Amino acid sequence: MKKHLTILLILGLTAPVGSVACGAGAVSPRRNAAAAPSDDPTITARVKTVLINDPTISSTIDVQTYQGVVTLSGKVKSKDEEAKAMQLARTIRGVNDVKSKLEIQP
Repeated sequence: MKKHLTILLILGLTAPVGSVACGAGAVSPRRNAAAAPSDDPTITARVKTVLINDPTISSTIDVQTYQGVVTLSGKVKSKDEEAKAMQLARTIRGVNDVKSKLEIQP
């Protein structure tokens, strides 16, 4: 019984050390870089690009970004176009929130 307890104790103490030594639980710098949010000018450019390239967006929409919060402004032709623009902006990596100052003018 004492022998089994000693083996379990040794395994219990060495398993966490072996995991750390093998890199288990370590955070890869590459993974962090991929998950890091983009800077505001990059987010703005990407949102503008996705809006320009979408055939359902026929209006010119101004895009501003501050700390990952995108603000869309300008005039759109319908509520659906506003909703689509906001949905497209949310697809961009680094966007934390999207605010609309869009005016609907058919």
